[in-house]
Amino acid sequence: MEWSAKTMSSSTSTKLKHDKIMNILAEVTGGKSYKAHKYILDHTDRPSVDYGDSEIIWKRRAETTPHKTYVDLVVLSKKLASRDDQILSYFLDGSRRVFKVDDIAYAQSGGRSVIYPVIAGQVGIGCCRRAEKRVYPAKFKREFVLSMPDVADADGIPGFWPATAKKLSECVELKRLGIEFSTILPYKTSKNDDKKFEDRATACIQDRMIEREKELVAELVREGKLNQNNYLVKDGSLEYRPTKEDKSDKKKYQTFKNNYNWVIGASKNFNPEVCEDINGKPNPGFIADLPLYHRTPVAEYENTMLGDIKFAVWYIRLRDKKRTRTPFDGILKVEKILVTEEENEYGIDSELVDTLSAYLMNERNPVCYGSDLRWANHIYPIYLTESYVKSRYLSAESFLHLF
Repeated sequence: MEWSAKTMSSSTSTKLKHDKIMNILAEVTGGKSYKAHKYILDHTDRPSVDYGDSEIIWKRRAETTPHKTYVDLVVLSKKLASRDDQILSYFLDGSRRVFKVDDIAYAQSGGRSVIYPVIAGQVGIGCCRRAEKRVYPAKFKREFVLSMPDVADADGIPGFWPATAKKLSECVELKRLGIEFSTILPYKTSKNDDKKFEDRATACIQDRMIEREKELVAELVREGKLNQNNYLVKDGSLEYRPTKEDKSDKKKYQTFKNNYNWVIGASKNFNPEVCEDINGKPNPGFIADLPLYHRTPVAEYENTMLGDIKFAVWYIRLRDKKRTRTPFDGILKVEKILVTEEENEYGIDSELVDTLSAYLMNERNPVCYGSDLRWANHIYPIYLTESYVKSRYLSAESFLHLF
């Protein structure tokens, strides 16, 4: 039998409606709330370079002109800047703020109990549109989520988590604020994973954010907003994982790929160790020495976690390294999914790569000195989109007060 609010007495149900979130969760799941210190877990505004191992497998060159060294785009950038046309029309940013809101204990075999963190998050997905040289908000989706240990649903009852999320949203405080929790994401507590519980919970919220990003891209495609004259620039990597349903249906799988035909990803943070030179050896110095307003050759790579989707990836320099703190500041990693049979066989058109790169370079001004430590890696419409999304968050103090 599915779990529902009917399994609770009316007196208990009335009590929970007037209680704090953690009291409700403890009551419904049979746990013990410790009213632990609450704090934010994110540090996303700090600039960083991702070092270390990578799942990426580098393959062949992935453009129609087999460049062996940097490509100078100074002339093309100036030419495009003097024209009124623009093909970078939409800008997408997915963001999440994650908080440790409590510790909760559950009884285990042998009479002992184990304490687990409860993680809450705000997820925001924003899209801005450029029209007539101005950037406007186009779409925004926000949701509040929780991530709890899977042992909180000790009996594995179908519908338990959705019913619990609904019960939370019925409490007086959330109704007064017009807030509801859209879902509760259980994180695994098995010991065959070296990650801390907080990291496992955060990963669940991150995955939720990525799913919302995918949905917004698909929405823009259905509305006919994206085409060869209107590209979407997504902040960060395009390494979206297709669902099991996508993979099991060839038509759905191709639709999933086609959604990204007019989408490019621009990453401020990346792992320089996975860049290879023409001899196929890792050469992060090849990126570090990239001259101003130049790009690298395009490489094809696959991520074994994402199936057979192939990516074209290259790097462009927006800022002179003489004016930045590290040699990787001022560099963007650019990605595009190889969608058509022609792209998968011969690579992406080098002229298109040059054009997209030059347009991105022209987005580098004005900068946000002092406002964001990642200023050197920003393109300004993405900075505006990030700011738009963050402005729609509930403040950290107000959010933590809910618990």
